[in-house]
Amino acid sequence: MLRVDALQAIYPEVEDHIVVTIMGAVAAELYTIGHRSNFFYLEHAMGLASSIGLGIALAMPRHKVVVIDGDGSLLMNLGTLSTMARYRPGNLVHIVFDNGSLLSVGGFPTATATGTDLAGVARACAIPQVTEADTPERLKQAVADALASGMLTTIVSKVEAIGPKSFHMDLPLLENRFQFKRALEALRQQA
Repeated sequence: MLRVDALQAIYPEVEDHIVVTIMGAVAAELYTIGHRSNFFYLEHAMGLASSIGLGIALAMPRHKVVVIDGDGSLLMNLGTLSTMARYRPGNLVHIVFDNGSLLSVGGFPTATATGTDLAGVARACAIPQVTEADTPERLKQAVADALASGMLTTIVSKVEAIGPKSFHMDLPLLENRFQFKRALEALRQQA
């Protein structure tokens, strides 16, 4: 499955929720599909999208938070799975696109290319709900189910190691930060 196809499939499910992505291909592809002020593209902080998403989920328990991660980023901060499992925020959905590659920083293989099973690691860390989805349709259904369940969920989807021609976004990092902050403040006022 192509990641961009997977993102297009889940976009209607996530567009109105708080979304935090890793850098690189995921950010560029989601931005191209349709930027929203409630999307934060975590540039220059590989591995930390899940930690930031966890913090937001704990601070804003009435709002759904979706983290869109990658295998390389998750492997850089593998302890985040046990930390998420410890706190178990039911409003957090953690999507991991596993392409077996550090595509955004040169395409070097990750440990998943040689057998590391991120869904298995998530289960071993006691994430309450772990799902694997291998088609855009199954991913869309898994995301919809996770958002409706009220249970911390990690969804691992294998994707091809193919990215956009360019990782450029016409959105400066600071502007994204300010837009996102204003979006979170508006959500807090609605609650």
